Amino acid sequence: MAGGKKTISTNKKAYHDYFVEETLECGIVLVGTEVKSLRRGGVNLKDSYAVIRDGEMFISGMHIAPYEHGNIFNRDPLRDRKLLLHKKEINRLLGYVKQKGLTLVPLEIYFSGCRIKVLLGVARGKKNYDKRADIADKETAREIDRRLKGAFAE
Repeated sequence: MAGGKKTISTNKKAYHDYFVEETLECGIVLVGTEVKSLRRGGVNLKDSYAVIRDGEMFISGMHIAPYEHGNIFNRDPLRDRKLLLHKKEINRLLGYVKQKGLTLVPLEIYFSGCRIKVLLGVARGKKNYDKRADIADKETAREIDRRLKGAFAE
């Protein structure tokens, strides 16, 4: 793979539970068996989030399935993994996190060339009525598409 972007996994729950205000691409520190497991698509971003500790950013709750042929080299599937960002970017994100209601959630993990990247989103939590409104909007758009498709088919 010479270049381009190949998506490994997306966090659909993040778009359902949060308003994503800004996104940022960052690298991630992994060991060899984790990379092999990612190539097979063995990752779950559902309950993951990013935290800042001691001036460094870590991703918590991301489950990378153990590689079947990794035996003793496999690591804990839920361990915290370091994200690679510049100090200036970390400080800017720290300012966002200190604001009320903002959090950092991974939206997508993908291959960019031969490197693995994480798309991190600065997100604000949705209320239940916001979620219901989004579902209603999607259903009306789907119904409009169905009717338009039916009108053109005749």
